[in-house]
Amino acid sequence: MTPKPTRHVQEPCILAQTRDHGGGLDAAIAQYGGRRSDWIDLSTGINPAPYPLPNLSQTDWTALPDRAASDRLIAAARTAWNVPVGAAILATPGASAAIAQIPRLAPKGTVHIPSPTYNEHAASFANAGWTVTNSDPTAAAQVLVHPNNPDGRHWSAGDLTAPLQVIDESFCDVTPDASLIAHADRPGTLILKSFGKFWGLAGIRLGFVIGDPALIARLSDMLGPWPVSGIALNIGATALEDQAWAQQTRASLTQDADRLDTLMQARGAQLVGGTTLFRLYDVGDAGVWHTRLARAHIWSRVFPYSSTWLRLGLPPGHAWDRLGGAL
Repeated sequence: MTPKPTRHVQEPCILAQTRDHGGGLDAAIAQYGGRRSDWIDLSTGINPAPYPLPNLSQTDWTALPDRAASDRLIAAARTAWNVPVGAAILATPGASAAIAQIPRLAPKGTVHIPSPTYNEHAASFANAGWTVTNSDPTAAAQVLVHPNNPDGRHWSAGDLTAPLQVIDESFCDVTPDASLIAHADRPGTLILKSFGKFWGLAGIRLGFVIGDPALIARLSDMLGPWPVSGIALNIGATALEDQAWAQQTRASLTQDADRLDTLMQARGAQLVGGTTLFRLYDVGDAGVWHTRLARAHIWSRVFPYSSTWLRLGLPPGHAWDRLGGAL
């Protein structure tokens, strides 16, 4: 069993709307050398064993997406996530596209975003003219990342306090029983799902917004017709319908997360939390660890608000020995 995540004592107010992400291998290569094929990217939290691609027809590549393909995907999503009948579902070109538009669904005000967390939400609300705070649960809007990135904290229905409620469940597919999807039919509620994380196919750019039908309709108008490619519709529906793969993958991810914890703790790291797609450690001096790994062409995740936190995704099968040697 993986340990439950712990809370970090530093919870800084969100004053600057920075956008720091995992990935960015171009910058890593520029600083530490090597070719892209030389690198192991553990900075993103994307499943290193992705869903196997189905057979695609020429029509998938050449035709505009049709209604039948979209309906199939939405039906698969409703079943896979047990979406309440009263909630609507919108497929989007990645969760980030929805994150950028959601602040424009309500009049500008104050948005409560407990921190530290994924900072794209704060940046998007700030760019839309909202005031961002991490200490006002009576704000007009609230964003809860569930489980939280990077520490894996889970939220509950009692934490939902705002008229506009955004619940980012990009990493919740590893723990579906913890999902707050049962509350998606509440007025003013939007739940985000990211296909690229659990299914490991971030490149097809597929996400979902589930919730208040009136808000979903407005968001759909913002994104315009055909926001999701026919390729993404086909692959997404096939993957969401394959529950046997999902169950087996959850078990494999749990085993690999435990293996990574054992590897890191043997070298002095302390587990802070995370999910089975990424692990967060207190390593004392994150910069030293980050640099050591980068020199071995392994890219990790550090954070501007903590000098001790290092986040690692799961290595692909061939990379475990390299990681152990680099550490």
